[in-house]
Amino acid sequence: MMNKVGGLARAIYIVLAIVAGFVAMGGLNVALILVVLGLIAGLSMPRERLVLAMVAVVALPIIGTALSTIPAIGAQLSAVMGNLQMGIAGAAATALAMLMYELVMEGVMGLTGSAAASGTAATAR
Repeated sequence: MMNKVGGLARAIYIVLAIVAGFVAMGGLNVALILVVLGLIAGLSMPRERLVLAMVAVVALPIIGTALSTIPAIGAQLSAVMGNLQMGIAGAAATALAMLMYELVMEGVMGLTGSAAASGTAATAR
């Protein structure tokens, strides 16, 4: 279920990023919507894609700057890259937070697990 919701959120923020780059959406806080959809999409992001998402967050503004030199459509393409960056940044933030939570829980469980194991070993002697 979470994969379907995350995939739908990802599809929506990609489509919204492209449409908002070409069409002025007055009255809508597009940046906020993109980040929130990205946060939701990050719930289903596999760990293998986290590094790729982080690289994309860094590379998209550079790509947008390069595309902005194209006459007549460059500004819109640059806006699309900036919008995509916001969505992917939200997804990467959620995936990174989940990874940090898992690492912390693994460390805490490792501490309690080893203490319990050594306590049982000491009582068995």
